[in-house]
Amino acid sequence: MEKNSNPDTKEQEREQIVQLGSDITKGKEGSIYTLTIIGQVEGHQVLPENCKTTKYEHVLPLLAGIEESDDVDGLLLLLNTVGGDIEAGLAIAEMIAGMKKPTVSLVLGGGHSIGIPLAVSTKKSFITPTASMTVHPVRMTGLVVGAPQTFRYFQRIQEQIVEFVANNSKIEREKFEQFMMATGEMATDVGTILYGKEAVASGLIDKLGGLNDALSSLHRMIDRQKGQNGKKN
Repeated sequence: MEKNSNPDTKEQEREQIVQLGSDITKGKEGSIYTLTIIGQVEGHQVLPENCKTTKYEHVLPLLAGIEESDDVDGLLLLLNTVGGDIEAGLAIAEMIAGMKKPTVSLVLGGGHSIGIPLAVSTKKSFITPTASMTVHPVRMTGLVVGAPQTFRYFQRIQEQIVEFVANNSKIEREKFEQFMMATGEMATDVGTILYGKEAVASGLIDKLGGLNDALSSLHRMIDRQKGQNGKKN
């Protein structure tokens, strides 16, 4: 695979990898933008410096640029996240789900909590056999107002997550809600931990596989889109 040999361009690419965990690879089969979602998805609150984070204010304009760029044919989303801010995670997931360009996700290590909507937001999703995904109800740490309205707000946010996941994967809404509310899976907590094969069997993730499988699928999608665009022209 070839890349631009311009020294300034190479320096920009290295800085991009360090700052955003992203990279663009240009080959004969097309240009793929690789974006990583790692650690915690950071929302409106700035997390401590010792936490690995994915900042949504960086990712949102980046996704818009990828969608509009003539130099990018497809997006590969790599996930190893513990979850994080619900609204920020859903914002990123909605952006990806609304893209016309080919998109593929690969869950490596973990795609927990709000990482689940992110994993299913792409047109095709993969998970490695050893990766895991934790499905649990919406919850919040810290001080909250003890009022019925707070409980209703949690319910509505949870309904949005369930609807998004059900609409963007093959899992049934009722099954996903069962995973959320299970009591026998985790100590002192409610929810379900799904590993690679279980996530695929449930319909949450499309296929079991690794990097080569995800890239091959993305290349096929790019080829199909190029063929369709060629017919239109």
